[in-house]
Amino acid sequence: MLKEFKEFAINGNAVDMAVGVIIGAAFGGIVASLVKDIIMPPLSLLTGGLDFSNKFVVLRDAPGGGAFKTAADAVKAGAVTWNYGIFITLIVNFLIVAFCIFLLLRAFNKLKRSKPGAAAPVSKECQFCAMTIPIKATRCPHCTSEMAGTARA
Repeated sequence: MLKEFKEFAINGNAVDMAVGVIIGAAFGGIVASLVKDIIMPPLSLLTGGLDFSNKFVVLRDAPGGGAFKTAADAVKAGAVTWNYGIFITLIVNFLIVAFCIFLLLRAFNKLKRSKPGAAAPVSKECQFCAMTIPIKATRCPHCTSEMAGTARA
């Protein structure tokens, strides 16, 4: 069983998948920072100081009552909250990740399409003796047969 596991772990697909997961986790952190630190502050400025991460609705007041500035304060006091601002932030994160993956796949597909096709053949097979001869040959050097469809200029 250990031998089978080693074969699986060393298999190229498993290693590729592990690298993808690690890079994906790092990319998720970058996107979270991009949204939180780069995109949301200007969006907040454009919307008059609206901070999406602290937008919430109190569904059930805390036992002692009161008003709360953040969802964390409300939860700490025992209130039940609906944190729609965090949800909006996560939607923006998702859209950015989806757009980046779209761009990556688009570039990958473009690279795949632009690969040069197979090189033109440089040899052919003699129809009489089945030996390989140069593509431009008009006569087979092995059996001296004249190649069909090749005329001398």
